[in-house]
Amino acid sequence: MKKVETIVSSADSKEIPLFSSYAFSQDESKIILATEIESIFRRSTLGVFYIYDIANTKVVKIADGKIQVPTLSPNGEQVAYVFRNNLYIFDIAAKETRQVTTDGEKNKVINGVTDWVYEEEFSFVRAFAWNSNGTKIAFLRFDEANVPEFSMDVYGNDLYPAQHVFKYPKAGEDNALVSLHMYDVDSGDISKIELGDPEYIPRIKWMNNPHYLSVRTLNRHQNHLKLYTVNAQNNSVSLLMEEQDDAYIDIDDNLTFLKDDSFIWTSEKDGFNHIYLYSADGKSMKQITSGNWEVTAYYGYDQKKDIIYYQSTENGSINRGVYSIQSNGKKKKPLVVDSGTNAADFSTDFTYFINTFSSAETPYVYTLHNAFSGKKVKDIKDNQTLLDKLKGYDTTSKEFSTLSINSNDLNMYMIKPSNFDASKKYPLLMFQYSGPGSQQVANRWIGANDYWHLKLASEGYIIACVDGRGTGFKGRDFKKITYLNLVKYETEDQIAAAKKLSDLPYIDENRTGIWGWSFGGHMSTNCILKGNEVFETAIAVAPVTSWRFYDTIYTERFMRTPAENPRGYDDNSPFNYPELLKGNYLLVHGSGDDNVHVQNTMRMVEALIQANKPFEWAIYPDKNHGIYGGNTRLHLFTKMTRFIKENL
Repeated sequence: MKKVETIVSSADSKEIPLFSSYAFSQDESKIILATEIESIFRRSTLGVFYIYDIANTKVVKIADGKIQVPTLSPNGEQVAYVFRNNLYIFDIAAKETRQVTTDGEKNKVINGVTDWVYEEEFSFVRAFAWNSNGTKIAFLRFDEANVPEFSMDVYGNDLYPAQHVFKYPKAGEDNALVSLHMYDVDSGDISKIELGDPEYIPRIKWMNNPHYLSVRTLNRHQNHLKLYTVNAQNNSVSLLMEEQDDAYIDIDDNLTFLKDDSFIWTSEKDGFNHIYLYSADGKSMKQITSGNWEVTAYYGYDQKKDIIYYQSTENGSINRGVYSIQSNGKKKKPLVVDSGTNAADFSTDFTYFINTFSSAETPYVYTLHNAFSGKKVKDIKDNQTLLDKLKGYDTTSKEFSTLSINSNDLNMYMIKPSNFDASKKYPLLMFQYSGPGSQQVANRWIGANDYWHLKLASEGYIIACVDGRGTGFKGRDFKKITYLNLVKYETEDQIAAAKKLSDLPYIDENRTGIWGWSFGGHMSTNCILKGNEVFETAIAVAPVTSWRFYDTIYTERFMRTPAENPRGYDDNSPFNYPELLKGNYLLVHGSGDDNVHVQNTMRMVEALIQANKPFEWAIYPDKNHGIYGGNTRLHLFTKMTRFIKENL
């Protein structure tokens, strides 16, 4: 590959500040440049943004203050954005700004962006959308008045700590009241769309016809999804289709409207996640993919060739391949299916795609492919330099296998010392996460934790990871068996796996440890308590210790409310049985964790103190759920390394 030209560069212009990201307009004539970005929560940011016109090379600043989610209109003449919880429109040519909403107020009302819990659990921030001809903007409004506030001390460097206060609905508490509104760009009128007061509106998306908007709603239990059509000409609402599940329904972005507004959709309704075709009036027409495997990503639909592109586990649940298929379910074609993880990024017209490939032994490789045939057109980038550098270190590869536990064949990887001797006995450190639908045992390039695992392996430890019941990509029933009892079956599987691995002749059964982060920290804590005859050592980083402390959307999706399911919440909450601790336990948290609040660790600490149990713990001041910044990660992993060496 070679560079053809530079479109825009901060280095070549005094008008253009250093930008950290960019977004093209629909016709690729303009670019939004992001500068001075600062994080709010996991996905949300504030920044100063500019419009760059490619044809005339002019630069226009959108707003003087820091704004959120600027989005160009379809014709590229206007930009909608959110400033201090209100929606605005900026006319680029006239350099004029119009304020759309006026009632936005911190911790009270939000227009056009999501509240904390939607951002975290429904995975989106921008809560407005232009229709295809730029005449309407649909947006969500969040009324947070009745949502309880959570506060965190921010220690910083000042004489007095500050307090960060934000709305956080914990399980069973009030959510924000969410409503859908329609803004007419020409008249300036705003209309509320009557949807029957749903608990959640997790997605809005305009259809091809600029007069019709699709809206997804969910009940509080998240097991009854409705897809509505809104006629933007008169704001009438009609039910297009609905889906129910005995447990819950996951929300994703796998919805494409065809030219006639028939649509493509993914669902687990046959037991595995697959692609379906529906008519414009919401009738099921065809299950396009089928089999005991999962569609893991839906890439889109080429209307001209009638081809759907997707990623799946057809080549094994720990692998990912890229495939194409016609909307009638015929002529399925494997495009890139090498053993490992393949992920595609398609050109707008589906002529080409860039494939990102990695495996446990191959760092990321980027190649250009013909979308119709899958044939490689050109190599873009490999990571041979990284492989060469790693040759200078004592590393070893993951060994993938399955472990028969509680009548299930669970995926597992193991990392052994490079000088492994089967006649010797080694200490075992297990790592897991185990959250619903997650996957840690995957044939992909190593992450940050793996580098630490490789270091421990070089010093004589065996590392193992087992994906137990409740994890993903092995079908609906395997994933949803943990419904109403989070951490119960997951803990049982880790304890049983540790026992089985301890029977191996090269594992020292008296030196078994486990560690995890977040959900995994909950798991490692439960394992050393309920599995106190199996595990001698555990590390929990930023753990949940009671689901009563976590947010509504995530927790109630899997547990319902505490009032409906009190035993599900309490029977597996580790601070209710601290007396079970026998081994070595390290507990770590960031005091500025807006996600899993440090309250979880403080309650666990208090329970252990009152049970008179020895343990170690560390609090990282003002650090969020990721616990990073400066030397923080170095300090954390150094501490964990020392703890493992001293106790395992």
